Amino acid sequence: MGQPMLAALRAAGLNATGFDIRAPETYPLGAGITNNSAEIPQNTTTLISVVRDIPQTEDLLFGAQNLIKQLPNLTYIVISSTLSPRYINTLAPRLPCTMIDAPTSGAQIAAQQANLSFMLGGSKADIEHLMPLLRAMGQHFHHMGDTGTGMAAKVLNNLLAASNTAMTRLVLDWADAANIDEDKLLTLMHTSSGQNWFASGFNSIEFARDGYSTDNTIGILKKDVESALDAAPSGAETALPTLIATTIANLTPRNNK
Repeated sequence: MGQPMLAALRAAGLNATGFDIRAPETYPLGAGITNNSAEIPQNTTTLISVVRDIPQTEDLLFGAQNLIKQLPNLTYIVISSTLSPRYINTLAPRLPCTMIDAPTSGAQIAAQQANLSFMLGGSKADIEHLMPLLRAMGQHFHHMGDTGTGMAAKVLNNLLAASNTAMTRLVLDWADAANIDEDKLLTLMHTSSGQNWFASGFNSIEFARDGYSTDNTIGILKKDVESALDAAPSGAETALPTLIATTIANLTPRNNK
């Protein structure tokens, strides 16, 4: 997600630098991407984080990379990862600058098209200040309320997305057993009561056919369900979300047709 988001910012004429410790293994250096945190401009005022999970967020901000100390001019930290809302609410007081939670939806295809949806938590004034950056990367902006509400909305949205993912994959497997053509069934679903984002975008969503792995998007989706469970209301019914997480973890690759 980070690479196309960076490309969108730079295409909009913004002075943006990408940082990823995995480069050049994941993608080549250059085009504003570095794996050396010392090369991030010292006058950087806004940091957008799209790392995978809480441990990587901690490393980025306070641990191995420690960008909080390396970038003394930070005014805003924008968290676009999908993390537990409980963690987000404990993170904000630890930061020396303003934090906005701005998780995204739309998968890599939307990032590549600068068509992301953002769920935003923070003050109206801070979000308005950051809108030029957000508009460079997305088209849909939902200000959910104060800090933490954007992340809470995101994990609820992804809980529903994970439900659709698990059930769509099961339905397609059953369709194989019934000798029903995959494309015909997906076309039917798109115009019928079974319509959902995952099924409608099945041939363009990059992780649609993946099996579960801790380092792929299906693995991230399981993590997102667990983030929703971490923030479940007291006394909430959690059996179905727990089953969805287990089902996602048991997905095997679906062969191309």
